Amino acid sequence: MLQNITQAQIKAELLSELGLSNPHQVPKIEKIIVGAGVGTLAQKDKKLVKEVQDNLTLIAGQKAVVNKARKSISNFKLREGMPVGVAVTLRGQRANDFLNNLINVVFPRVRDFRGFSKKSFDGRGNISIGIKEHLVFPEINPDDLVEIHGLQIVIQTSAQNDEQGYALLKKYNFPFKEKN
Repeated sequence: MLQNITQAQIKAELLSELGLSNPHQVPKIEKIIVGAGVGTLAQKDKKLVKEVQDNLTLIAGQKAVVNKARKSISNFKLREGMPVGVAVTLRGQRANDFLNNLINVVFPRVRDFRGFSKKSFDGRGNISIGIKEHLVFPEINPDDLVEIHGLQIVIQTSAQNDEQGYALLKKYNFPFKEKN
């Protein structure tokens, strides 16, 4: 219930702030993709891929999928069918819960965090974030840790440009660097 009120408030504020005529033009978060590359980890030990998959499942609250190589590339010592990454796609309520956790719990735990640059946007209102250590998530127990790995988080919006995407994420209290 509270989530719906917040969504309605954000939609109404963005409609007037962006000067849009149709309520269906208001940008919204479509999906959040959380991924981790496991190419070098897979060459060390096959069990590490399973651990990365379990970590991503804990972080996202949804089963992560292992992505495999489509073709062999000898320069990278890559064979067809080898695991190269693990990813999970969140939509709807799970995406909102993950974003809330990310903004209010994870980012404050990152050391020397000062916010994200507007340059992180891709030109279509989507933002990509890299996290070097997955230990900043409270779901991960440091005692059970075998290997530290990074994460890539992509927040895909229905915004037409970076300004709309920035305005949308600013309404969610997303931490951006302020100009001095």
